[in-house]
Amino acid sequence: MAKCTAVIDIGSNSMRMAVFQKTSRFAFHIIHEVKSSVRLSENAYKNDGYLQDAPMERTARALGEFLAVAASFGARKILCVATSALRDAPNSDVFIRRIRRELGLSIKVIDGDKEAYYGALACANLLPRLDAVTVDVGGGSSEFALLKEGKVHSLCSLNLGTVRLKELFLDKGDLKGAIRHIDEALASLPAMDADVLIGIGGTYRAITRAMMKQENYPLKKLHAYTTDAEAFTAYCDEVLDASPKKLKALWIKPDRFDTIKPGALILQRIVRHLKTSALVCSGVGVREGVYLADLLRNSGGMFPANYNPSLRYLLDTYAGHSDHGEQCARLSGRLYDLLSETLGLRGRWRSELVMAAKLLPVGLGVRYYAYQRHSHYLVLNALDYGLSHEQIALIAHLQLFKKGHSSSELLPKNGYDKLLPGAAELDALYAILWLSHILLAARGRGEEIVFEYDQNTLIVRGRGLYLAAEQAKNIALPKNITLQITP
Repeated sequence: MAKCTAVIDIGSNSMRMAVFQKTSRFAFHIIHEVKSSVRLSENAYKNDGYLQDAPMERTARALGEFLAVAASFGARKILCVATSALRDAPNSDVFIRRIRRELGLSIKVIDGDKEAYYGALACANLLPRLDAVTVDVGGGSSEFALLKEGKVHSLCSLNLGTVRLKELFLDKGDLKGAIRHIDEALASLPAMDADVLIGIGGTYRAITRAMMKQENYPLKKLHAYTTDAEAFTAYCDEVLDASPKKLKALWIKPDRFDTIKPGALILQRIVRHLKTSALVCSGVGVREGVYLADLLRNSGGMFPANYNPSLRYLLDTYAGHSDHGEQCARLSGRLYDLLSETLGLRGRWRSELVMAAKLLPVGLGVRYYAYQRHSHYLVLNALDYGLSHEQIALIAHLQLFKKGHSSSELLPKNGYDKLLPGAAELDALYAILWLSHILLAARGRGEEIVFEYDQNTLIVRGRGLYLAAEQAKNIALPKNITLQITP
C-alpha cells in the first residue's frame, strides 16, 4: 500500500478529504484534512433528484483543488467515493464523466450498504470495542449498522438526510410532515438490539461539539465522547426551538445553521426509535473506513488483536531511539501483578499502566529537557484510537513526573481529574510506572531484575542497580510499601 493515501468522500452536503500517512505496517496518522460545503444535492430533491449546474460546478472546482492538495503531500494513491447525492441523481453520469475527463479522477459511487459498512468498519477498529448501532446521518441518506463483538452486521440505508428533509418539508414549514416522513422511514429499519448508539457524520459531530462546549468538557476530543440519551435529546429540543442568534449561543457554527435543525430532528427520532440509553461520538467515518478497508484488505478488515494504531504511530515517530519503553512496560506489568492487591488496585488499569510505560520515551523525540511534559502533551493529543477518554486521560497523566511528588499532586487546575481514578489508585499506578523507569536507569534488561515482596517490603535484586538505588529516593512511594534495592 502507498505510504501516503488521500481519501475523498463526496456527500450530498459536504465534500471532505483526508490524507493518511503510514508509519509502519498498520500504523498511520492523518497529516491533512480539508472540507468544502459544496452542497452537491442543493435543489436536487425539488427537481426530481437531478443535480443542478451550480452545485456541480462548485464540486468540480473544489475537487480540482483537493487533488492539488493531495499532490502537495506526495499522495501516491487517491480513493474517491460518492454517496447519496450521486447514487440518487438520474444525471450523475454527466458529472462523473466530466470529472474523469477534466481531472483524471475516477469516482466510485457506493451503495447505501457499502456506505454503512465503511462507517461501521472505522468504528469497529478505531473506537473502544462496543456492542452498538452505528448511525451516520448525511445530507441525503442515513446509514445504520450493528456492531457485535467487534464485527459488522445488519447493514441498512434509508433515504433520510438533512438536505432532503430541509428541501422537501422544513423549507415549506411542514414540521408534522417531516416527523411523519422520518418515522415512516424508521419503521422499515430492521431490528437492531443494542443499548449504545455511535453517531457518525458532520451533524452528530456538530451537536456533540456544542454539548462539550456547553458543559466545559475537559478534553478537546470529539472521538469517543459519551453522553446519555436524555441529555442528547434535550439538547436537540433546544436546537429545534432556537433562532439563529440562539443557535450561536448554543455553540452551533454558522455554516451549520441551515442543516442543523433537520439533522437534530432526524437524530432525535432515531434515538427514540432505537431506545438506546448511551451515545458515543465517532470522529471517524466513511473516509477512515475506505482507508482501513484498503489497509487491512489481507487481514479480514480488522487490526491484529490488542493492536492500537495511534500508540504504534507515536512509538514509530518519537521513540525509535531505544526499546526503553518496552522494557518499562514489561517491568511495570510484573510489579503490578506483584503489588496490585496490596495497593488496592482491584485488578484494574493494568493495560493502561503498560501502555503508559511503552509511551514514556515519546517526549524524548521532541526534546530531552522536560521530556515528561512533551510525552504528556503528545499522548493527550495524539493517542486517539481504541480508547475511552478516561483511559487516554490516565495514560497521559502518568507521563508527568516531579521529584518527590505523587501523581495526584500534579493534576492541572480545571483539568481532566474527573476522568481519572481516585488519588490512592492514581498514586499507586504512578509509583509502579516510575519505579520501573528508575530500575532501568542503567538501561539494563528488565528480565535480569528479581523481585521479592515480604511484609510490605519490596526487595529488588539484580545487576546494574547502582544508579537505580541512588535515584529511588525521587519517587513518592505509597506509605504501606518500603523499597529495598540490592545493587
